[in-house]
Amino acid sequence: MTRIALIHALAHSVAPINTALARDWPEAVRMNLLDDSLSADLAASGRGLDAAMHARFARLAQYAVDCGSQGILFTCSAFGPCIEAVARQHAPLPVLKPNEAMVVDAVALGGPVGLIASFAPTLQSMPPEFPAGTQLHTALVAEALAALNAGDGARHDALVAEAGEQLRQQGAQVIALAQFSMARARDRVAARTGLPVLTTVDSAVRALRGRLAKI
Repeated sequence: MTRIALIHALAHSVAPINTALARDWPEAVRMNLLDDSLSADLAASGRGLDAAMHARFARLAQYAVDCGSQGILFTCSAFGPCIEAVARQHAPLPVLKPNEAMVVDAVALGGPVGLIASFAPTLQSMPPEFPAGTQLHTALVAEALAALNAGDGARHDALVAEAGEQLRQQGAQVIALAQFSMARARDRVAARTGLPVLTTVDSAVRALRGRLAKI
């Protein structure tokens, strides 16, 4: 059986990816590693993705490899350079950033992309991952993450959908939800905007399964 390590920096990311894997790739064996201090420390430290943060990601990845994982999917989108370093270290083992597959899917659809995040560092690290020339409209809905942390999923989804509508009015032709924790709002955003809505969860599962099939 294929063993997949899922490494999380937000507790809210655990359920969406496990649900998607159970639905779309049930034969995969899932291993979940959660360190929710990663996001908290990144937001509070002001040091960005420094050497200490890179070292933490390296240790998490090495543990996953030592446990026999055949692929690693990181689920928090604010740590791109750390994940890229892990991918280089463990090549050719498939190591995916949470958002890279969704970026490919969004660009393939064509037209301006509306990117919504609820964690501020994501909007610093993720836009440069889109190809040069991509027309990108962004929205930060920090209140949505606060609502989710308070257990108010309905308010989270409503705030994300409202942001999607604002991006549609700015010219976005596809909406991309930047974080795994936001996947729950996909249907609400689609109903509000009438646009295609991509999630990091669904794109990542398709990409990781496809990559492992080629090995």
